[in-house]
Amino acid sequence: MKVTDYIVQFLIQKGITDVFGYPGGSVARLMDSFHQREDAIHAHCVYHEQAAGFAACAYSQITGLPGITYTTGGPGATNLITAIGHAYYDSIPLFCFAGNVNTYEAKGSLPIRQRAFQESDILPVAKPLTKLCLSIKDPQEIRFCLEKLYCIATTGRPGPVLLDLPMDIQKASIEPDTLKPYLSESPSPVCTQEITFQEILQQALVQAKKPCMLLGNGIKIAHATALAKKAIEHLNIPYVTSMIAFDVCGNHANAQGFIGAYGMRAANFIVEKSDLLISIGSRLDIRQTGAIRKNFAPNANILRIDIDANELQYKVHEDEKSFCIDLRLALNRILELKNIPSYEPWKQTCRVLQEKLHSYDDRLPNRYVRSLSQYFPSDAVVTTDVGQNQVWVAQSFCLKENQQVLFSGGMGSMGHALPAAIGAYYGNGHHPTFCICGDGGLQMNLQELQFLAREQIPAKVIVFNNYSLGMIRHFQEMYFQNISFQTTASGGYTAPDFTAIAHAYGLEAIAINGLEDIPSCRDLLLNDRPALIEIRIKEDTYVYPKLEFGKPNCDQQPLLNRKLFQELMALH
Repeated sequence: MKVTDYIVQFLIQKGITDVFGYPGGSVARLMDSFHQREDAIHAHCVYHEQAAGFAACAYSQITGLPGITYTTGGPGATNLITAIGHAYYDSIPLFCFAGNVNTYEAKGSLPIRQRAFQESDILPVAKPLTKLCLSIKDPQEIRFCLEKLYCIATTGRPGPVLLDLPMDIQKASIEPDTLKPYLSESPSPVCTQEITFQEILQQALVQAKKPCMLLGNGIKIAHATALAKKAIEHLNIPYVTSMIAFDVCGNHANAQGFIGAYGMRAANFIVEKSDLLISIGSRLDIRQTGAIRKNFAPNANILRIDIDANELQYKVHEDEKSFCIDLRLALNRILELKNIPSYEPWKQTCRVLQEKLHSYDDRLPNRYVRSLSQYFPSDAVVTTDVGQNQVWVAQSFCLKENQQVLFSGGMGSMGHALPAAIGAYYGNGHHPTFCICGDGGLQMNLQELQFLAREQIPAKVIVFNNYSLGMIRHFQEMYFQNISFQTTASGGYTAPDFTAIAHAYGLEAIAINGLEDIPSCRDLLLNDRPALIEIRIKEDTYVYPKLEFGKPNCDQQPLLNRKLFQELMALH
């Protein structure tokens, strides 16, 4: 059996149906093996390796299976690095196959930069952003390498792995029955921290007057949303989320919104006032806590659950209690708790905060998002880019029961939304996907409009064209005397007519200039064809509320009227 045929068979046996890549000479044999098994697995040719990585990540986030991508060596592999970083920081299992030159062509120990055309050692480049990367030098090691990399990508805190595949290894012949397997380490014994966590939480809930849960992206990584919902209903206490987890039970009655620098004012006030914060699957980075970490939830006893012990070493409070356990086990322990107080006065305080602050920062882009989202079907997956569009979605998207929203969180990569919509489409049973982006982000992977046109998948691209890099323009306004260098037309940045571009790709497209035009988009949003909707905004746009560096989370810009602020701070 040829090595590349063995690789494809391995992936099919794992239940993977779709992979994403870009052609190249040093990966041509793997491509041919995918072609031979089109009955069971589909290799999708996108138009840039970075896009292949983002698409594979989205496929993984929806299915729970590792995303698979393949690239040629040299520039093909290096083009994949941004997507690998995205997978690493957002804990997405991604399996990358990078072709390379024949082993007998490699420079080896020669003190030269390169011996063969497109020869490049991708391992030291990828190593800091992968859980493991390997280069296979002996075809007899293929089973061991595949099984080891697959296991590492999917266990513990998931993440990306990479296999460097020289061309002569790819075409080598092997006897599958004689290959050495990978024997993973024995599973660790039952974690006693589960029981300790349950006991400490039970006691903390009895003592607390103002408890709050914080749900993070770990809930989505673990595909534990249904279990989290049960835990929310069992505790029956207010809960907040991180921004990229805002869609975790986001329409539940106890949902208070997402926290952090761009978070909802009421959510930040609730954390400020809480006396018990139960954080599950959130790494509590600076965007969530603010720069002065001890000022986050200053009056709260913090209990933290995370699968990654290293994250728990980055403390918020010195006296916080941390538990390195699988959050699904923690959620099941929560479901066993009994005699939970009702906390009715605290819930009433949360309701008052919501009433006072719910629409305080409602602006035109927020109203666009709210109006458009009413047309999205309940089985839709929504992807966003990074920038103002991302925050507007988190703030104002009207979630339906089963909808999922995919962000580029830790890496924060522009260009994520469009290829992620492609991967999500194949991962979500070919249901429609909705890509929401800005004019800057769309231009990062604009070429993937050709994929939509070629395959005619019902992906809808909604681009907020404010003719600027709005997030950075706002930053310049705050800290650089409003000098919009390289972020607006006057400073050296321009945006094209996206509707004309979509037509050039052969796509249906429409431009709208006001909220009153949204009903005209209905047919494009609901039909089974790809389309682009360009929302043209000529005014300067802002993301509010926004936290000024060093300030407490509950005192965001633009500042609340000081009388109202003091009134809310005085609530108990």
